[in-house]
Amino acid sequence: MKTKHFLILTLLTSFSTIFAQELALVREGGNFGYIDTSAKFVIETQFKDAKSFSNGLAAAGQDKKWGFIDASGKWVIEPQYDKVKDFNSGFALVLKDDQWHYIDKKGQSLEIPTTSDKLYDFEEGVALFRSGEKIGLLGTDGKLVLEPTYDVIKDFENGHAKVKKGEQWGMIDASGKEVIPASYEDIGNAWSPNGVYAKKDGVYGIVYNGNFNAIDGAVDVWAFYGDAKLTYAKKDDKIGFVDRTGKWVIEPQFDKARAFSDGLAPVANGKNWGYINEKGEMVIEPKYRDAEVFSDGLAPVKDKDWGFIDTSGKVVIPMDYDITAGLAFLSGKNEKGFIDGLARVKTKKGWGFLDKNGKLLGDTWFENAEPFEAVK
Repeated sequence: MKTKHFLILTLLTSFSTIFAQELALVREGGNFGYIDTSAKFVIETQFKDAKSFSNGLAAAGQDKKWGFIDASGKWVIEPQYDKVKDFNSGFALVLKDDQWHYIDKKGQSLEIPTTSDKLYDFEEGVALFRSGEKIGLLGTDGKLVLEPTYDVIKDFENGHAKVKKGEQWGMIDASGKEVIPASYEDIGNAWSPNGVYAKKDGVYGIVYNGNFNAIDGAVDVWAFYGDAKLTYAKKDDKIGFVDRTGKWVIEPQFDKARAFSDGLAPVANGKNWGYINEKGEMVIEPKYRDAEVFSDGLAPVKDKDWGFIDTSGKVVIPMDYDITAGLAFLSGKNEKGFIDGLARVKTKKGWGFLDKNGKLLGDTWFENAEPFEAVK
């Protein structure tokens, strides 16, 4: 019987995760509200200031004070703060009476060591912790995960962060473990299971499985993207693609390039962009003024304005749009393509969302629209 009940609970949890509600912050008439993926208002435009949902709560402003609301628009934490950051890992930084401190989702303060010189946002379950000239990691229990050891710890990406000790760079995971020793002149920001680019003794290469694999003649390298097994690098003013062993799989021959996704990568010689496959064959003719990586089977391409093509090169959404980030750049986001079947675009009429058939979500344009965020 217990097994049966456990199975039911597991299924319910799975369904809850799969069908988690998604809301997008939009602005109309100078006020902010939130829509669902049918473009219907779940929370009406009633806030002069608001931010996207994060960790199930969204920051909103009222009478020059900030608090946090849930997916129904109800105040979970009443407006009382002068400034707030987004929730991450269950905690948010808030400013009150000229003092920054952490609160949990009930508004309770997190007690931390008093020696911290500055407070930082949580990411991946940890926050930077500075003491004097050294930086460590703070856990969500208020205790140190990693004693202040490094001179620099950059933002966590894919559960890892680049770190600097003296003049050397390495990489740690969220437990504070050094997964790549701090022994490189430079190292990539983003960890990937296919490798991380680095520079040692003036030579660029890929760090994979504990080994440094030099890339012949490389003068620059970019990070692996998603699950792509190739990344791009530059040699003698031309760009090609290498694998995790540092081998040139596609010889340097392009003026510009971006990452592989869905088996295709945008490349350019001169002013024209097209797409190559993983053999280096040009499979979509270079005729666009700009081109981005594929996502959800479609890629943004530009003539005068932006539209979308499929992996065969067919234009499925006309080039009538702008895809420049709106306010999203303030939160470090700049999603230009399709995400979960929707793409955020702009015209003279405002911001909106297109489905993969090019249909405008809810036939509605907004003064501003931010990317959809899952609300759990």
